[in-house]
Amino acid sequence: MMTPIRVLIADDHPLFRDGLRVLLNSIPQTEVAGEAATGEEVFNQATVLHPDVILMDIQMPGMNGIEATQRILHINPDIGIIVLTMFEDDDSVFAAMRAGARGYILKGADQTEILRAIGAAARGEALFGTAIAKRLMSFFSVLQPAEAFPELTEREREILSLIAQGLNNTEIAEQLVLSPKTVRNHISNIFNKLQVTDRAQAIVRAREAGLGQATNGKSRFGSPITEDAASRDCGGSIRKNKS
Repeated sequence: MMTPIRVLIADDHPLFRDGLRVLLNSIPQTEVAGEAATGEEVFNQATVLHPDVILMDIQMPGMNGIEATQRILHINPDIGIIVLTMFEDDDSVFAAMRAGARGYILKGADQTEILRAIGAAARGEALFGTAIAKRLMSFFSVLQPAEAFPELTEREREILSLIAQGLNNTEIAEQLVLSPKTVRNHISNIFNKLQVTDRAQAIVRAREAGLGQATNGKSRFGSPITEDAASRDCGGSIRKNKS
């Protein structure tokens, strides 16, 4: 029998927490590990309960959700944090991604989308809601590609660009005619040089610099960004960044 995903709910609205609790406890795949109404509460509970996933509101009394995300991941980087909020402005989205959130979902999302994001975060993947993915694509579409990351080799920049397009390690290896092991080694070097801890943060850095624009006008950025292959580059835990 599969172990349920333990979820910590952080939101200052009791009615919203009640709704999430009922949803998560109604299916065998998830269970509510705890609840918090402030940033300080979610930080304290995260250090004690060690949940698999945290549903994090941004605007809470005292410490906000972005700061709480940073502090929690500093202590326990294996927790998957999903920002679940009403704010869909670019500043909030990018602040959450830089803080290390593995997902960003609007509170108007349906239950299927929320549960899908929880499952992805528990597997170490990054997943953004449909509305947020569209906003990100619109934002990135106006960026002009530019030479960036002089610390990377030409091959590493090429691989980083493909990562930003949503390709996994196998697809990158096939496209560049490289062995999977060589691709994994390059990705490990990229993460070390850029000082990022996972694929989602690498995508943010790459796309802010203008990399990763799909030549056919299509992108899989709204799809789950899997970290399984990259995790193998780093000894099974991408956030530990071991070679």
